[in-house]
Amino acid sequence: MEAMKKYLLLIGLAASFSVVKAQDDPQQLALHLTRNSHTDYEKVSAIFHWITDNIAYRVNSGYRVPVIGNTTRKFSRSLNEADADTSPLKPLNERVAINVIRNRVATCEGYSRLFAALCDFAGIRSELIVGYARNRYARPGGERFGVNHFWNAVQIDGKWQLLDATWASGYVTGRGGEFVKEYDPAYFLASPDQFGIDHYPDDQRWSLLDYDKIPGEYYRSPFQQRSYLKYSITSWFPQKGIIETYIGDTLRFTLVTTDPKRDSAISPDYLVDSAIYTHSPAWVFLRPEFDINDGVISNRHTYVLPVTSAGIQWVHLLYNGDMVLRYKLNVKERREVATR
Repeated sequence: MEAMKKYLLLIGLAASFSVVKAQDDPQQLALHLTRNSHTDYEKVSAIFHWITDNIAYRVNSGYRVPVIGNTTRKFSRSLNEADADTSPLKPLNERVAINVIRNRVATCEGYSRLFAALCDFAGIRSELIVGYARNRYARPGGERFGVNHFWNAVQIDGKWQLLDATWASGYVTGRGGEFVKEYDPAYFLASPDQFGIDHYPDDQRWSLLDYDKIPGEYYRSPFQQRSYLKYSITSWFPQKGIIETYIGDTLRFTLVTTDPKRDSAISPDYLVDSAIYTHSPAWVFLRPEFDINDGVISNRHTYVLPVTSAGIQWVHLLYNGDMVLRYKLNVKERREVATR
């Protein structure tokens, strides 16, 4: 009898261990989480809530993350040991997901890539969205208006919806820099209008709105797009992001860089959906005029736009083939002055 008890105990321990190891694998975890789900919504809900319940936000680059109301876990700065083997390289989302599941900590990119990987294995379409998220703790005007956050769009029963597992999982204290685990349902499948209050995507199509929502930050700066940080851009003109103009005007934009030779050796972003360039006649994409003196490429790059239509609303400045800045245009028609 005693031998039988020990045998059964060993069997139970082995089964428990196998479940834990299986859940280190994003595919097995996705199947485990959605095993009792019958609809897309149930699958997405199971995945999202597992992430918000089990992953803590990494508040610094050290080896420990303080978590209020939860257990602090150690993690490694490097990718896990599985990434050092000679097996075929897994997709980036899956590699990041493995690391996040094992360490139970992540930044916003880790949260979003984990969600995308689990959705892939569960047969749910999702997208990784990058853009600007308004920091609730930042001083007005004190934060760069550009890409600083990751979140997701997910397709449920044929309809795209938005969610942010990072912000839904809790918040970071203003002074102590500690992560407080506190679920916020406002970031799970919120309406696009509500979600857009503090989220502004790099690709405006992922706002999922049928109208343009203009963040107030445009009044002090154009939007710095995803590829902006790749280059040595130091200043631009106009400095404000909203431009008032009239049909018949000619607008000039300027970028100043410190190392155009180095910039020209950088590969443009090949992940950009080329359909964006023909999405709307209201969107204009400008390349700089070629400027070279005595064989030296100028570090001052000029863009020219004749304003021919009131329908032009957005101007994207391209540098080295990448979209780097986005301006909002308010175009008006000139009123003729009556003469006697």
